Amino acid sequence: MKAMILAAGFGARLRPLTQTVPKPMVPVLNRPLLEHTIELLRSANVRDIAVNVHHLPEQIIAHFGDGSNFGVNLYFSREEKIMGTAGGIKAVQGFLEDGTFLVINSDIIVDIDLNRVLEFHRERGSCLTLVVRQDDSPKKYDPIEIQEDGRIVHFVGASSMNIPDNTRRVMFTGIQIMEPEIFSRIPAGKFCGTTEDVFPEMVQEGLPIFGYLHKDYWIDMGNREQYLQVHKDALDGKISLKTDIIKNPDGYSIVSPVVMGADCRIDSNARIGPHAVLGNRCHVKNNSVVENSVLWDGVTVGSHCTVRRSILGNGVTLAEKTEVIDLSLIDGKVPV
Repeated sequence: MKAMILAAGFGARLRPLTQTVPKPMVPVLNRPLLEHTIELLRSANVRDIAVNVHHLPEQIIAHFGDGSNFGVNLYFSREEKIMGTAGGIKAVQGFLEDGTFLVINSDIIVDIDLNRVLEFHRERGSCLTLVVRQDDSPKKYDPIEIQEDGRIVHFVGASSMNIPDNTRRVMFTGIQIMEPEIFSRIPAGKFCGTTEDVFPEMVQEGLPIFGYLHKDYWIDMGNREQYLQVHKDALDGKISLKTDIIKNPDGYSIVSPVVMGADCRIDSNARIGPHAVLGNRCHVKNNSVVENSVLWDGVTVGSHCTVRRSILGNGVTLAEKTEVIDLSLIDGKVPV
């Protein structure tokens, strides 16, 4: 099976971090987010992967190349203008149309067996299977209604039809398995969405469309709070993510759990953690505190600083006695 990773978005909710770093390159446990997605696909023996790119694409292409260093074959689809989810899929029709294929959003972290989803899809003779889940905050996402057997019968707000009794509301996780027939429903060269334009029409036509109910870990890494939550969950062992970094090193003032990159310097009386991740070549000076935060590569935290629930981008330098709480920074200037 081939796959496509949707990675052309601007990452607007993570700004200002994504002004200079495309969202697929945002580090999670000191590895680009897209690496974790590729690792998930590799775990399902998916090796041929298309990736659409638009915002700061050269950074992504330069890092991943043809994918051989990551055990996969990558094909990049450059979008000169954003085409939407369906439009992006249509643009790589020639790559995907020879069989059943999988599409996944690039901004999610999930613990899932994709082979089980594929089995579910085939057992039901589905033409489209969406991985769905029940969410504690349904207002955050456009809900979908499914029957007990998993058949999707309604996209709330997008389709209008008589809804059967005994349905339940779920939300879409951004993972889907499709059949090549989908391409005939997507206009070429035009902006088009899947859940807004394509999927609701298929439901109204009565096609076999199912939702695979996912009950394990999933998070949309869309904003600062969710980005920090992913790191907290990974450090607490709620989700297993690949990392080559030493965890909880000895010899520093560490409050576990903590992950630190290579060549970091922690001065005397500084405290790191709990739930802190430091990239490579970070320097935390005397009497500073970094907790519940993520520092990217090359960050310097001056003496007597406090960093809590924040993200410091590559190369940020904090002056002495700076306090950074609930912020995202891409330079050393602290917003008023």
